[in-house]
Amino acid sequence: MDTSLAFSRPLYVMLKPAGSLCNLRCRYCYYLEKGRLYEHTDSQVMSDALLEKFVREYMESQTTPEVLFTWHGGEPLLRPIRFYERALQLQRQYARGRRVSNSIQTNGTLLTPAWCEFLRDNGFLVGISIDGPREYHDAFRLRAADGRGSFDQVMRGIALLQQYGVEWNAMAVVNSLNGDHPQEFYRFFRNLGCRFLQFSPIVERTVSRPDGLSLAPGMQEGGQLLDFSVGSRQWGRFLCGVFDEWLKGDVGQVFVQIFDATLANWVGVTPGLCSLSKDCGHAGVMEHNGDLYSCDHFVYPEHRLGNLREKTITEMMYSEQQRRFASMKTRRLPRQCRECRYVFACHGECPKNRFQRDRYGEPGLNYLCEGYRMFFEHAALYMDFMKRELEAGRPPANVMQWTPDRP
Repeated sequence: MDTSLAFSRPLYVMLKPAGSLCNLRCRYCYYLEKGRLYEHTDSQVMSDALLEKFVREYMESQTTPEVLFTWHGGEPLLRPIRFYERALQLQRQYARGRRVSNSIQTNGTLLTPAWCEFLRDNGFLVGISIDGPREYHDAFRLRAADGRGSFDQVMRGIALLQQYGVEWNAMAVVNSLNGDHPQEFYRFFRNLGCRFLQFSPIVERTVSRPDGLSLAPGMQEGGQLLDFSVGSRQWGRFLCGVFDEWLKGDVGQVFVQIFDATLANWVGVTPGLCSLSKDCGHAGVMEHNGDLYSCDHFVYPEHRLGNLREKTITEMMYSEQQRRFASMKTRRLPRQCRECRYVFACHGECPKNRFQRDRYGEPGLNYLCEGYRMFFEHAALYMDFMKRELEAGRPPANVMQWTPDRP
């Protein structure tokens, strides 16, 4: 295997120590059904032996002075604190002088004072999944125990994080309901004191598969669009609405990931959001048993790269199979995208959402294309201004005092 590629770009593997296990039953969850792939296994939690093998090999696969560990689910707080204490011990053991940081994505309902003290004392960045005000959150994010909404439990978790001084950000899903309320959505997070906001559109389809999974993988046509999916124009209006609200007074104070990523593309810098990057394939996901998949949104048997017990992380992440996956985003870009003036800003967006035909009949057009184009056209003059400010060494936040001369 040619390992030279391993030193040309960063490598990330998001770990799922409890697999798809979760104490919620969110109506739109794309990962819950992945448990069907492991329904014949004795346990869906990672063993201590496999944890040590992962930490050691993940450290060895890195070429940068800082190593980021990302813990995901399912719900990763279903593993006890002692599991993560062991992980930190192993990180120190195998760090070899590297700086190590940890982030964990949780629904927030299981947070306790003990958890918050542990997360704070060990410098974890905590991502909280919350979809905005109660009526939007509780419509989809339901408790497994009784089917009721989880908003109150999540808000208690956020209050604990704030009380104990834990660094946190919000991760929201934009769907067919909250997608019609961008201003209310954004003001909720601003009033909550959230300074780092991520949100992503939910688009899911059902298909018939022999492996028992029901959700369609990307780059595959057909299937039935599920009713909670955000519409393309709805997504565009949502982005424009949040952007306008953000411009009023929060640029440089509230960091919205998709706006930062858009500006990065405008400037010509690789964004920190894989869906808007030119290439993908550098961020894999590992299940509780050591199975490594190409991407969190492509956990399907056909995208399984191997198992940690049989191959190293470097072998799998820089395999020919993963190289083909990584090149798919650009290689299968349809003509309509290649001709688009904004192709630099989205690069076709996430392959997961590319299942339509373009106006020339070519496959691979993104379902959200029209919405993204709406947003880019709406934001273009502001992005141009912020780009000029950056190039001149001035803060992009100056855009808040600027009024564009529109034709």
